[in-house]
Amino acid sequence: MSKNNRKKFALDWITIGLYTAFVIFGWINIYGASYDFDQTNILNFDHRAGKQFIWILTAYGIGGILLLIDSKFYDIFAYYIYGFIVALLILTIFIAPNIKGSHSWLVLGPISFQPAELAKSATALALAKYMGQYGYKVRSLKDLIIPGCILFLPLLCIIMQKETGSALVFFSFFLMFYREGMSGIILLLAVAAVTFFVITIKYSVTTLAIGSGSLGIIICCAILLLVILFYLYFKEHKKKETGFLALGILIVYSISVIACHWIDVNLQWVSIGIVIVSCLYLSYIALIDRKTKLVFVILFCFGSIAYCFSCNYIFEDILEPHQTTRIKVLLGIEKNLAGEGYNVNQSKIAIGSGGALGKGFLNGTQTKLKYVPEQDTDFIFCTVGEEWGFVGSAGVLLFYLYFILRLIKMAERQREAFSRIYGYCVASVFFFHLAINVGMVIGLVPIIGIPLPFFSYGGSSLWGFTILLFIFLRLDAERLEKVRQV
Repeated sequence: MSKNNRKKFALDWITIGLYTAFVIFGWINIYGASYDFDQTNILNFDHRAGKQFIWILTAYGIGGILLLIDSKFYDIFAYYIYGFIVALLILTIFIAPNIKGSHSWLVLGPISFQPAELAKSATALALAKYMGQYGYKVRSLKDLIIPGCILFLPLLCIIMQKETGSALVFFSFFLMFYREGMSGIILLLAVAAVTFFVITIKYSVTTLAIGSGSLGIIICCAILLLVILFYLYFKEHKKKETGFLALGILIVYSISVIACHWIDVNLQWVSIGIVIVSCLYLSYIALIDRKTKLVFVILFCFGSIAYCFSCNYIFEDILEPHQTTRIKVLLGIEKNLAGEGYNVNQSKIAIGSGGALGKGFLNGTQTKLKYVPEQDTDFIFCTVGEEWGFVGSAGVLLFYLYFILRLIKMAERQREAFSRIYGYCVASVFFFHLAINVGMVIGLVPIIGIPLPFFSYGGSSLWGFTILLFIFLRLDAERLEKVRQV
């Protein structure tokens, strides 16, 4: 069998088939979302569906070229590719025009391109190159310093371009770090940070039925106390001490609530005081039994309290006004259906109106009458929901789930760390885009403006996802070729 035939045989054709299905169905929905009653030709190159068709053809061309390149090229030139893209990102900051408040698009005549889309592939290659070297393992946080710098540099450049959505995608690489040995505690800390931030902001202005203080801080302190009791009971097996501490917490809270009927009791400071006393009790147990792990629980509690007090400062003084407004709309603090909440509200109406089976192709009223802004880019999923209904939407999500699980399976079967790490980077990026985009459209996460892979209109995103995927397909094909050579 010739070398070219072996390459064809080694390619994962199921993944290529899924890619083709996504691209074609995405193109159909772009046509549906941008449909103009005066122009019904899907191949009219003056309209978005026609332009997307050109992007699709060029994407297939790029994919084909990437499959022909020897897989060793990606390993050897990973740092060079990364350096070139970072330099391009820095250049973009200074020469890109202001488009909707962002300086992230390079305009070359009639073509606009976003270098940030290429940064995902370049960063994944650089991470795979460094972490895939012989003898490298993630044993402690110091082993993540250089990978963290590799990740942070393009992220910082994209933030300076004022493209927050694209920058947040880079946090998805932490899923790959976890696979390569990073402690799950870091992921738990990230989840805790998001949870405490949401609770603190959402309930900071809620009026208490009795007493005074911030309900958000009180809830966060209650969570910390549950963490202390859980760890003491299930991890340290201190049943007697856990019961004593729980009883003390219950008594203090009960007395404070009863006292609110006669005097104004600040339940926020009462809660903080209980957490501090509980931590002192843990310190006593740690000293007596020499349980050093309890120190981390104590540090987590004190750090969490300090973090909760900083949330309002982060929310009001660090985030941009439009970002704070979007978060307020998401959390139900503000309605603002005519402003920041308009997109999500119209998107929900469009998806809900689709019902079980949808209104049918090109029959969606919300999308045809252009009620949903960006309905062929960031909000393309609402077109799927309105025209194809719950069944069509669920089908798309199930195919995406199978696609991501297949990428993980492909990553696990790699014989070289470089290919495995790159594969997990690819799976992480696709998962993040899918989760955030769909969550954004149905109102579960703030609007941050990231595309749905292979569905949203745009050549930059389609090229970026194609490059990301087809490099991995080439690396995976090389795996089978090496088996035959042996």
